Amino acid sequence: MQKTVILGNIITVDERRPFAKAAFVKDGVFAYIGDAGEAKKLAGADAKILDYGENFIYPGFLEAHAHGALAGERAIGQANLSQVRVTDYDKYREIIKDYIAKNPDKEVYVAAGWIQNEEYKTKAYLDEICPDKPLMMNTIDGHSMLFNTKALEWAGIDAEYAKKYGYDQVHVDKNGEPDGYVCEGPLYEIVPKLPRSFDDFKNFLLAWQDIAIQNGFTAVADAGVELLHPSVTQAYHELEEEGKLKMRTYAFMMVPPNPESPKAEVARIAADRAKYSNEYFHVVGVKAFLDGVIEAHTGWQIDDYLDTPGYHGLERFNDHDKMVELIVAADAEGLSVHVHSIGNGATKFMLDCIEDAEKITGDMDQRNILAHLQFVREEDFQRMAKTGSVPAVFTLWCPKEANIYEQEVRYVGEELAEKGYPVKSFYDAGANVVFHSDYPVSPLFDIKNSFYAAEARNFPKGIGKVAQPRNMEEAITREQSLRAMTINVARQWREESRLGSIEFGKIANMTVFDCDFLHDDLDKVAKAKIIATIIDGEEVYKA
Repeated sequence: MQKTVILGNIITVDERRPFAKAAFVKDGVFAYIGDAGEAKKLAGADAKILDYGENFIYPGFLEAHAHGALAGERAIGQANLSQVRVTDYDKYREIIKDYIAKNPDKEVYVAAGWIQNEEYKTKAYLDEICPDKPLMMNTIDGHSMLFNTKALEWAGIDAEYAKKYGYDQVHVDKNGEPDGYVCEGPLYEIVPKLPRSFDDFKNFLLAWQDIAIQNGFTAVADAGVELLHPSVTQAYHELEEEGKLKMRTYAFMMVPPNPESPKAEVARIAADRAKYSNEYFHVVGVKAFLDGVIEAHTGWQIDDYLDTPGYHGLERFNDHDKMVELIVAADAEGLSVHVHSIGNGATKFMLDCIEDAEKITGDMDQRNILAHLQFVREEDFQRMAKTGSVPAVFTLWCPKEANIYEQEVRYVGEELAEKGYPVKSFYDAGANVVFHSDYPVSPLFDIKNSFYAAEARNFPKGIGKVAQPRNMEEAITREQSLRAMTINVARQWREESRLGSIEFGKIANMTVFDCDFLHDDLDKVAKAKIIATIIDGEEVYKA
C-alpha cells in the first residue's frame, strides 16, 4: 500500500472545503483532506511526506484541447519558427537553413510556426532556401502550408489537384499552376504522408508528455488523435501497455467533413474505443472541423470578409442533416462531438444542429464541445448554455497583438474584431467554460499567463509581445479561471467524479506553484513558478 502525506496551502476547488493544509493519499487516491496533524495520524509513521511549505497546491491542471503527437513532433522533429512572434522572413530563413544544415539526411523538411501577414509568399521564397529537397513551412495555426517546388512535386499538387480542391484551398498563379500556398482540406491528406516511423510517433508522444507535465498539466484532451497519422492511436496504446504513460489522455477521434455515413464513422470510433481505451488513454468523443481560420480567409463567417466581397469563408462541414446524424449516433455511444469552430457562422451552424439532435435524443447533457470561438453572435451565448454545450476558449488569444489584430480589422471590421474571443459572456449565460491552449498550434502553453490574460485581457509585461487589451467586458475572475482549468474540464470528459478537485475518493493529481493564483497581485501571478507536478499521488516532476 502506497501512503503519502502532502503538506502545503491546498486550494481544493471543492466548495464544501475550499482550503486545507494537508492531504493523505492512499494508493493514488485522496483518503483525507484537512489538518496536517490528522493526515499524519491517519497515514502512520511509515508514510512518505511531501512537504511544500508555504507553496500553493492546486488540483492537477487539465488541458481541454491540444494535439499530442503534433506537439512532440514540433518539439523534436521540425524546425521551430514559433520563437519568432512577429513575422520576420529573414529570421525564418536563418532558422530553416540552420535546421537543414544540422539534419542533412532528412528526405523532407518541415518548419512550423510561421505567422502570416499581408506579405504574401509563394514557393519562390522556399526554393531560394532549399531548391533540391521538399521543404514545407507550416503556419502557427496549422491550417496553411507553403510548399517549395520540390514539395509540390512530392505531394502531387498540380493544376488538376488545385482544380479538384478549389482555389480557396490550393492557391494558383495567373497560369493556373499552384503557387505553393495550400490550406485546410488538402493538408489532412498530405501531413500523414510525411516520412516518419512508428517509433517516431511514440517518441513524439513521450516528448509531449514531458512538456505537459513540466508545465503543470496532469491530464489532457487530444483533439484529433490521428491528425498526424492514423498510427498515433496505436502508439498511445502501446505506450500505455509498456507503462510509459503517466498523464491521462482523453481522445477525440477524427471524422471527415460531411462523411458519407456519419453512423459508420461513429461505429468505427466506438470500435477503436473498445480496442484501445484504458486508464491512461481513453476515447471519449468525435472531432470534426467546421471551418478554418480568419487569417487564411477560411473561418466561416455569417457576413462576407470586408476585403473579399461575396465570400464568407470556408464551410468545411456544412451538411446539417449529417451533423445531426453524427451527434445522435455519438450520443447513443456515450461520445461527445468536439468541433473546431472559429467563425460565427460555424458556431451558429453547430448549435442549430445540436438543438435538432437534442429533439431526437432527449439528452440535454451531451457536453458537445465547440473550440476556439473567435467570433460569436450574442444569441449564441445563451444557446451554448441551454444545449449543455461546452465552450472551449483560450484567454491568451484575447489580446490585440500587433499585426494580427490589424489583420483581423481588415478582414472583419473593427467592431467585430474588438469583440473577439469572448469568455465572460459564456459564464454569464451559465455554460461550462473550459480553457484550452490548442498547443502546439499556439505555442502559448502557460497556466500562470492564462490566469493573467483572463483578467487583464492582455499579455503580461516582458514576454516579448506588443499588444493592447481587447474588450475588458469579457474579463473574468481568478476563481472562474481556476475552474476553467480544473473541474470544468473534468466535466467536459464526464470525469468530474474522479478528477478536477481535491476531494475524498478522487485521483490524487495536483500541481504546486509558488503563487496564490486567487489572491496574489496580478503581476506576481505572471511571474509564478511551478514547483512540482503530482500524478496518482507520485511526484512526477520537480522543478
